[in-house]
Amino acid sequence: MRLLVLNGPNLNRLGLREPAVYGSQTLQDLEAQLQAFAGKNSCELTCFQSNHEGELIDKLHDAEGSFDGILINPGAFTHYSYAIRDAIASITVPVMEVHISNIHKREEFRHTSVTAPVTIGQIVGLGFYGYELALQALLNQNKGE
Repeated sequence: MRLLVLNGPNLNRLGLREPAVYGSQTLQDLEAQLQAFAGKNSCELTCFQSNHEGELIDKLHDAEGSFDGILINPGAFTHYSYAIRDAIASITVPVMEVHISNIHKREEFRHTSVTAPVTIGQIVGLGFYGYELALQALLNQNKGE
């Protein structure tokens, strides 16, 4: 099974950006943790981060036929990128949305996700562990569970 992890804008700043909200671990720490999870679950994992909307859209489009599932943290694009929403809706690959913080307990503008309605699910507020849960959900989805 091949899974793709997409991280959006400012997630390259993990460990430096608002550690009280996002913790002190880095994106590299997260990716290493997810690669270890993938190894234990006999799946191949590709990670990609971009601060650019178009690059994330290209990765979503390119995933069709190449990946069995996608985990996406669209960052701030979650709340306003209809282009990313439409890219997710345009592919048949199952997509899980994840957020490190609980977006529903933060500023009002973060409470709405325009991307969540076209994903198979959303996990928020569980830190890096939420990524593992999202990957597990994708693995289960592909096993028909």
